[in-house]
Amino acid sequence: MKYTELKKDIAEGDRRIYLFEGEDAYFRTHGEEQVRRAFLSMPELNFSSFEGSLLKGRALSDLTSAMSAYPFMAEKRMIRVGEFYPSEADYEKYLKMAFENCPPTTILVIVNQGAGKGARLRSKKCITYVDCSRADEETVARWAYATLRRAGISADAQACANIAAYCLCNMARVEGEVQKIIEYGKPAITVADVDALVYKDSDYRIYELTDAIACKNYSRFCTICGELSARSSDRTSLVSALHRYFKNLLVILSSGEDAKTLSSRLGMPEFAVRKSAGRARAFGREKLLAYTSALYDFSARMRSGRLSPDGAFYCALAEVLFG
Repeated sequence: MKYTELKKDIAEGDRRIYLFEGEDAYFRTHGEEQVRRAFLSMPELNFSSFEGSLLKGRALSDLTSAMSAYPFMAEKRMIRVGEFYPSEADYEKYLKMAFENCPPTTILVIVNQGAGKGARLRSKKCITYVDCSRADEETVARWAYATLRRAGISADAQACANIAAYCLCNMARVEGEVQKIIEYGKPAITVADVDALVYKDSDYRIYELTDAIACKNYSRFCTICGELSARSSDRTSLVSALHRYFKNLLVILSSGEDAKTLSSRLGMPEFAVRKSAGRARAFGREKLLAYTSALYDFSARMRSGRLSPDGAFYCALAEVLFG
């Protein structure tokens, strides 16, 4: 199930074993907290935690023993395991029986950032998989709108969409930025307020930078370049970011894979892949090949000491502006 479906599912009862898996730390953390608030009482006596990296081979018996323990003066006992990636052999030998026969008094919560190698836990019938990957822009914008509204603050749809975009739909960042807006104390938030208050993710700024090139808005390109350069004294990272961006556009344009697959392969949110697809078509394959090749060359020469970081940065700007 998606994280957004968890609240309704919890209202229908517990699921014994939960797997919160995905790159969004906000969803993982808050999903675990929802389960804990709903089913756990007296946590000082009925909660235990394990590090997944320590649970291998015979050590897995510590986890299965904890699962069979009875809660103390409560209905449920909760066990948390973080970053848990057992091998398929270990799962079959030590975990399968315990997981498929998890006592009704025990709730096991597994919290993983990624799928990892080994047993595919999300596909096990006895495990309830909660997708904690980044939400799409529309879902995040709705969350921002609803949170602001509960705080007595009105905001138009575009302002909330900009909050989602500037944070690249990273809910941990969105939550912090929305809280900042609430504390600002203004009863109505506009697009201009969001532009002034919300910090734009560096990757989003690179997107703005290249968007200005595609639209042939060179004055905006130079303005954003100046802002990025002033904010970061590390010109090396800016050259690398430009190269990575154009390389991703080339992959998106050349690949026949869908947005979800590309999102996983490139480490980008799905909505960013879809947006980038349009931008990649606007540049065209020939330009993207030229930009990628030149930026790689500048980066390589900079790292080998044949170009200074400043020199590589200005060479990159000249290549992008003049070809």
